Amino acid sequence: MTPILINSLPNIHLLTGLLLASWTLSFLIRIVLTWYPQVNITKGFWLVFYLPTEVFLAPTRKIISPIGGVDITPVIWFGFVSLARELLVGPQGILSQILLRQSIQ
Repeated sequence: MTPILINSLPNIHLLTGLLLASWTLSFLIRIVLTWYPQVNITKGFWLVFYLPTEVFLAPTRKIISPIGGVDITPVIWFGFVSLARELLVGPQGILSQILLRQSIQ
């Protein structure tokens, strides 16, 4: 690995973890908000959770229609993002293991 990449790897690990954690939280909040259909998530404070997630949910809704009137796409994306977070920055994740090996050497 190049020295620049090695030196920036802790920052990449941290930023990737924070990004995936914020997406996980946003999808979790979207799941909870499906229980409250009277809440308009396209206005006010809810835009913080609507904008970063709707980019993924809108195309997914075209493929997976609501089941029994319930939109399950936030659950699907919550699972995908949680899996990606675990595989990349979790304790046994790729970036975590690379950082661990670099600290040993």
